[in-house]
Amino acid sequence: MADSIVIIPTYNEKENIKDIIEAVFRLNKAFDVLIVDDNSPDGTGDIVEEMQTLYPGRLHLLRRAGKLGLGTAYLDGFRIGLDKGYEYLFEMDADFSHNPRDLERLYQACQSGADLVVGSRYVRGGGVKNWPKNRLWLSYGASLYVRIVTGMSVKDPTAGFVCYRRKVLETLDFDKIQFIGYAFQIEMKYASHLLGFSIEEIPITFVDRERGISKMNKSIVSEAVKGVIQIRMNSFKVSHYRRSSLN
Repeated sequence: MADSIVIIPTYNEKENIKDIIEAVFRLNKAFDVLIVDDNSPDGTGDIVEEMQTLYPGRLHLLRRAGKLGLGTAYLDGFRIGLDKGYEYLFEMDADFSHNPRDLERLYQACQSGADLVVGSRYVRGGGVKNWPKNRLWLSYGASLYVRIVTGMSVKDPTAGFVCYRRKVLETLDFDKIQFIGYAFQIEMKYASHLLGFSIEEIPITFVDRERGISKMNKSIVSEAVKGVIQIRMNSFKVSHYRRSSLN
């Protein structure tokens, strides 16, 4: 068994799912893959199920009843990954906005000592392709806002391309994670920061999807902006995010 698993939430990703899975499995470093599919009407889950015969023991599928939120998809994936004994657990999008080849760079940074590694658009060497300027400034502004409110130094707190060491997720109390949408990414990084884990950012180029429909909308961004205040309030109790058995 590989020591790493890549968790990819999906909803209507039939245009991308086969290619993204194969791209991960072509890497020199061995990564297993877990697809968390929210009952995609386009048959994404069925495609993954068919592919499992090609990658026995390496390609896993969790079918959920419906659209239950990005955050809960990752949390369910983390639970499965921890239960299966993986040491490194990754978050990645299905639409190639994250380059699968960068998984190896995130892995190397974690192996070198970081507890949590973020594929960052906003550190030196990072960037974004195919975004209109208004969306780029909205994203950059939201990241700056999060840093100001939380005092956290992570330059890309909303990033969804992340590697966690097992010990980080074992320490976090998933039941205390409040947000399930865009703010989930912020809350997970902030919770890890509060608990004293080291966070490293490595530059990536984020490429807007070419196939399928973007899940981004104004309500998602609004949740993140409003949620940061609540997330910051949790910092007044440092042990808020720590599993009770570890207190």
